[in-house]
Amino acid sequence: MNIFTRFSRAVLLLCMAACTTIETTEVAESEDIKNPLMRHEKEIDDLISKMTLKEKVGMIHASSSFTSGGVERLGIPELTMSDGPHGVRPEHGRDWALDNEGTDSATYLPASITLASTWNPELGYAYGEVLGAEANKRGKDVILGPGINIMRTPLNGRNFEYQSEDPYLVSKMAVGYIRGVQDQGVAASLKHYVANNQEIKRSSINVEMSERALREIYLPGFEAAVKQGNVYTVMGSYNKFRGQFVTHNEYLINDVLKDEWGFKGLVMSDWGAVHDTKQALENGTDLEMGTDLSQMPNIDYSKFFMADTVIALVENKSIDEALIDDKVRRILRVMYATHMFNKRPEGSFNTSAHQETAEKVAEEGIVLLKNDGFLPLSKEVKKIAVIGANADYDMAMGGGSSQVRAKHEVTALKGIKALVGADIEITYAPGFEISKEEKVNEALVAEAVKAAEEADYVIYVGGWNHGFGVEWNDGKYDMESVDKPSLKMPVQQDELIMKITKANPKTVVVLMGGGAMEVSQWLANVPAVLFAGYPGMEGGTALAKILFGDANPSGKLTFTFPKSLEDSPAHALGEYPGDADTLNVHYNEGVFVGYRYNDTYKVVPQFAFGHGLSYTTFEVSDLKLSKTGNTVMANVKVTNTGDKEGAEVVQVYVHDVESSVKRPVKELKAFEKVFLKSGESKNITFELNEDAFKYYDEAKHGWILEAGNFEIWVGRASDDILLKDTITL
Repeated sequence: MNIFTRFSRAVLLLCMAACTTIETTEVAESEDIKNPLMRHEKEIDDLISKMTLKEKVGMIHASSSFTSGGVERLGIPELTMSDGPHGVRPEHGRDWALDNEGTDSATYLPASITLASTWNPELGYAYGEVLGAEANKRGKDVILGPGINIMRTPLNGRNFEYQSEDPYLVSKMAVGYIRGVQDQGVAASLKHYVANNQEIKRSSINVEMSERALREIYLPGFEAAVKQGNVYTVMGSYNKFRGQFVTHNEYLINDVLKDEWGFKGLVMSDWGAVHDTKQALENGTDLEMGTDLSQMPNIDYSKFFMADTVIALVENKSIDEALIDDKVRRILRVMYATHMFNKRPEGSFNTSAHQETAEKVAEEGIVLLKNDGFLPLSKEVKKIAVIGANADYDMAMGGGSSQVRAKHEVTALKGIKALVGADIEITYAPGFEISKEEKVNEALVAEAVKAAEEADYVIYVGGWNHGFGVEWNDGKYDMESVDKPSLKMPVQQDELIMKITKANPKTVVVLMGGGAMEVSQWLANVPAVLFAGYPGMEGGTALAKILFGDANPSGKLTFTFPKSLEDSPAHALGEYPGDADTLNVHYNEGVFVGYRYNDTYKVVPQFAFGHGLSYTTFEVSDLKLSKTGNTVMANVKVTNTGDKEGAEVVQVYVHDVESSVKRPVKELKAFEKVFLKSGESKNITFELNEDAFKYYDEAKHGWILEAGNFEIWVGRASDDILLKDTITL
């Protein structure tokens, strides 16, 4: 932090303490009145002036598992929060024990990895609308999502909650989600700020990365969420960054988030992420949550870092009370913005419309990775074998804090049976068991092979799944607090698929999970492969429609699908999981994350970022470039040249022809999902402002637009570029 910034903050704190009227007037004049966080400064001033120090401190730490303290004397309620990013979490009451079983069943939306695979920001908004409406109905003020951490390593057990390896795609999808939630009068909580890119040792590792990597890869999604999405709350992550815990990291919280970006909402800790009272107070933590996790079962909320100790520090003049006032102010801003002091929207819960949104997201988010003409499947057969334990396994209550108690869950098996009806015989064989032990059950394998032999064709549903409970935190599943040990699917599914395809080559493989997995052992043996992520409560319905051609797949990968773990940049160039002694994790790959690495270092992926097939064909033509100043307009024509209605995601990448620094070969800077009937055409115009061409210069501490030639590349995947042209800036 420079001297001027420190001086400015000191002046601000003095003003907060003695000149609240002046500050309020200046804020009213300078702040955008459209910001809901800034519409009630006078009322907030009045409330703060009436509060005792003890009452103020009571508001900046938890009062139960998912609430922070209120002030009953002044009519200030507790702030009530709930996971999760893809559905309102089951009720906990005041403690951590689940209650109300059966009466708090929520809409289980597809996980964020499937949402992002739609490449459709409008669906991001609709998704947020569902979350906001259901949070309202359940009396929640804050929904703890979206999670937007960059997928640095495919092993991250929490990648299913995140969205992409690409910061631009994350930015576009996150903003839609946040606006959808907050337009319902509920606060979104952006997480996990920042560099929480692995679960293993997440509470102890220290991330070391270049400023350029931070600015170009890991911060853009968070910045867009603040500046464009106007997110009300931000959750600090568990890890350290450059030696200081992120939740009270002076540079990331004070300097970047609050000073540079002008964030006016509240910063809450992840549960148990505060480690030091003075640092939390001085470095921007506004609300401490979850420290009781380390105190159970004897929880004393007065012993939190930001509790009674704070009163003593203020009284002995070690901490300025103005710091506490600022935290209370930010909490009250969120309370006013979410209508906690007046009539709030009633909301709605698990409606048919919400379930339709869940199905639509799943339908657009399922990605067709390979198709040798096998799909869509024929209904003119007698017997179909559905194989794989994931085909009839409920996922909603798994994965950790994002668990959802679904009113129902249409598994793949249920969806297929419902679609084909009684005319086709469906045989089901799990083939493997989902359990902690992960032992191969030879009887189940034999049953699966026999089912395959006797069927006209096979639908195999496997991949990853969620572990349940602490005792399953062994890294074999997609789950919070653990990472996977490899890209190998659990329970020797590769060998199972090999046996099934030998018995019946007419096999389509459906992969579920939070990202890439090794498929090279059997990929050549199957004619079709789908990636479904975790498709939610209506996922089986959507999957069946795609398998049998009632819906046309339009999802695209949001991450690079490597051939092996060694082809992932965090493992090829960087460090993971970090030094065992120092706990440092050096991001030596820098800005070369995902496809940026594959392109630059000429590493061929199994499936590229942005890849996804359709049952129809598209032509992208007539690229025309123009510019006004340093803003470039790119116009293309998209035509559905096939015989089915469908959607194509047109992707625009920028290539710097000659740069003074090493830059990725190309970077995604625009995209649009286009829905076209057979034979229909549409012209699309993309606007690339000068930010699309800049890189971050560490020596100059800022973004640089370097004069010269830039190529605009238009395609349908990062490895499928169809058109190129050059513009000079």
